[in-house]
Amino acid sequence: MEARELTAERLLESSLRTSYDPIVEIDWSAPPEPGRYWLPPERSSLYGTPLWDGLTEEQRIELTKHEVASAASAGLWFETILMEMLIRQYYDSDPTSRHAQYALTEVADECRHSIMFGRLIEAMGCPVYPASPFDHALGRWLKATARGPHMYASILIAEEILDSFQREIMGDDTLQPLIRMVSRIHVVEEARHVRYAREELARQVTAAGPLRSAYARIVIARAAYSIAGRLVHPRVYAAVGIRPRDGQAAARANPRFQETLRWSASRVSSYLGDLGLVRGPARLLWSRAGLV
Repeated sequence: MEARELTAERLLESSLRTSYDPIVEIDWSAPPEPGRYWLPPERSSLYGTPLWDGLTEEQRIELTKHEVASAASAGLWFETILMEMLIRQYYDSDPTSRHAQYALTEVADECRHSIMFGRLIEAMGCPVYPASPFDHALGRWLKATARGPHMYASILIAEEILDSFQREIMGDDTLQPLIRMVSRIHVVEEARHVRYAREELARQVTAAGPLRSAYARIVIARAAYSIAGRLVHPRVYAAVGIRPRDGQAAARANPRFQETLRWSASRVSSYLGDLGLVRGPARLLWSRAGLV
């Protein structure tokens, strides 16, 4: 408990030093710069496929814009789930503890991030790409019931997969300034969330028995499957004249995109694997999701 409180105290101090209001920090009225991608082209789901080769340069840029909007929509979906899980945990916590107070601080961060992602989608002129009815229902169940290892592991999966893309984006000065700034803000603040979740997950795994751990592995794997499937919505392909089912099939068969998915999940899958949470039948779902 002393280590938990010490970590939370440090994260609270860091939050005071480096927190951002995206409404103020970002120039939302600035027009996009011509000829700049929204995502490194090699990270596009169709990069290297015949469908990609058939697109004009303008269409390729447009595709990456809609892929970013899809990922932002997925981020919004999961951040809402995350906030409800943290508030539910706080409800049963000691409100004087630094651990509980940092949970509220993270909720405040995620409120701003959700506004930021919503503004990003609006500024790009893209639609919101929603979760499927099944995943929407699964998210409702997860936020209402998740606790212990699968709660913190699910948080880590969503945060660290998006973080991999955003760290690369923020360092690439050939990309649109808007997405670079959004990525920079998110990376700085999410670094605290990742540390909070990683340390708490390790404690929760130590306290869990074999049955609870087995159940957690399955729920975690299903969360990973949903999050990976939400990154690129099939309807993004319609924005460049490709039938959604054709684009989705090409992306699933694309070895470059398969490698991108494994790259994006490499840190979190390795960490969860070290904790014994990516093995047995659950690993099959991780594999089907393309994350390992």
